[in-house]
This record gives sequence, C-alpha cells and structure tokens, in this order.
Amino acid sequence: MQIIFFGTPQFAVPTLEALIKHPDLKVIAVVTQPDKRRGRGNKTIPSAVKKVAVEHNIEVWQPKSVKKNRETLDKLQQVQADAFVVVAYGQILSQEILDLPKFGCINVHGSLLPQYRGAAPIQWSLYHGDAETGITTMLMDEGLDTGDMLLKAQIPINLLDNAVDVAIKLANQGADLLIETLQKLKANTITPTPQDDALSTYARLIEKSDYKIDWQQEALTIHNQVRAFYPSCVTTFREQQLKVKATVPLIESKLDLLPSECQVIKQKWQDLVNLSGSNGEVVAILKNLGAVVQTKAGLLLLKEVQLAGKKAQSGWDFVNGMRVTEGERMNEEE
Repeated sequence: MQIIFFGTPQFAVPTLEALIKHPDLKVIAVVTQPDKRRGRGNKTIPSAVKKVAVEHNIEVWQPKSVKKNRETLDKLQQVQADAFVVVAYGQILSQEILDLPKFGCINVHGSLLPQYRGAAPIQWSLYHGDAETGITTMLMDEGLDTGDMLLKAQIPINLLDNAVDVAIKLANQGADLLIETLQKLKANTITPTPQDDALSTYARLIEKSDYKIDWQQEALTIHNQVRAFYPSCVTTFREQQLKVKATVPLIESKLDLLPSECQVIKQKWQDLVNLSGSNGEVVAILKNLGAVVQTKAGLLLLKEVQLAGKKAQSGWDFVNGMRVTEGERMNEEE
C-alpha cells in the first residue's frame, strides 16, 4: 500500500516508524506543520515527525495551510496514494483531500470515541479521573473526529500516570492498531461503525486558567488536574510561583493503588487520617516524600515541584531546601 502520512508531534512518531518498517507498506511522502522558532536562540526547530522522515529520506511537505496550498493539493492528487494516515497533524483536511485516497483518510485518535472528540483527549480523560482510555482508528470526514470508527484498543490508567505517561502508551498502541486497520481495510474484513453522537464528549484545548490549583477542591480533583495538565499546574508558596508537577492523593480507597515507594503512607495512615487544617495548609511532612497539604476533602502529598527559575525537584528535596514547616500555606496562583 502506498501511504501519505500526516502528523506533527512526538505522539505521531511511533505510527510513522511502524509504517516505515512494515514490508507491505510504503510511505511516499510526509505532510507536517511548518518548522517553528523556539528557545532562547530563536532557532528553527522541525517537528518530531519531520525529523524521522528526513532520517529515512522521505519527501516532506510543510504547507502553512494544506487546504489552500495548491502546490500540495496537486501533489496529493498526482501520487494516487492508497491511504492517507493522519495522527495529530494539527490542521483540518478539506473534503477535496479526504476524497483522494482509495481507502480513505484514516485517523489515529487518542480516545475511545465518541468520547473526547477534539484536541486534548488524553488530558481531559485524566482530568475526569477515567480508569481507562484507548485508541480509535476511524475514517475521517469533515467533522471534528466524527467519522466512522474502524478499530479500538484499550489501556488502563494508573493512579499516578500523567498525560505524558499515557500519551507514550497510546502512541505505541496506536501504531499497532493502525497497521492492523490498514491490513483489514485492504483485505475488506473491517466494517466501519458510525459514532453515536448522543454519547459524544468534547476535549477542548487547554487554557491558562486550567493550570491554576484551587485548594478549595478535593484532593483527588486536584491530583487529576495536576496529572492531566502536566507539567504546568501552579500555586504560590511564600509569594513565589510553585509548579506542582506530581502529587499523591492520600485517600483510603486509593491506598492499594500506590506504588512501592509510597508504602510508608500505608504504615502512617492512622496518623494521617486524624490530621486536619485549613485548605492549602501543610499539615504534615512525610520523611523522604514531602509536604502533605489539606484540601476540601482529603490530603495531597506534593511528590514533585518546581520553583520559578529553578529546576524540578522531589517533594522531599523541596521540603529540605526551603525548610518547609507544618502550618505554612499554599495559595491559589493569582
């Protein structure tokens, strides 16, 4: 099968690499977003997908708008690809493009559709505390992730998984599922299934306000926020901005889900369960772990943090370096 691949970030890389390695598939071109200027030196940085394509001597097209770039549209028509594969490309494809390939445009989407259509499915799945997520391959139409579904695969979400952890798992899973999807499409052994719009949810883009921690919320709510929007959630401590990059919810129903390095929490549970304070107050210091903060309901351990202008550090190193004491408070970032 002759494939044109549309994709941009690291999430798309495992799928592109799987296509390149497969003996029955040939990636004849890659379409990705234009290079961006980043960093202190304002250097031009290619996308993760472009780097892989260049390494394998695959032709790369980078139109600012794929729908409006006549040169790219002409190329897409001329190559007569069997399928277009789209993974986190970052632009909407026109019906003119969708109609070109023999087997259609196949999208690899990071949710179990019709849940979490849109730009940030992984983040909002974590934010809502879902116990599982997955990948859906689908035939694209002009709607926002509304096309007929082809195949699905699921993974569990662990209590301390953050958005990057889940994205890595889903990216690898998506690569395998895409290969299976293409093989079944070619063999005509797959039946596209329409989505039930009544069951759909929308995963909107993340906004700056989503990063602000409100200590009036429950421990599990804050924990899910921190891991969903990793590594950017913020509070203030001693009038300095403090990024909270990893937390552990100290909730009895979640104790059995904690990793081995947090087993001391189980041993000290009877002491912890009797603690109380005002929302945002440091009510305990756990040796080798960090500060424990009171929320509206439940306690939250600060497992990894980062002060403005400093490197990220463990919660325990933060406690020692700042000499954090019980009774100090975290406040909502203004």
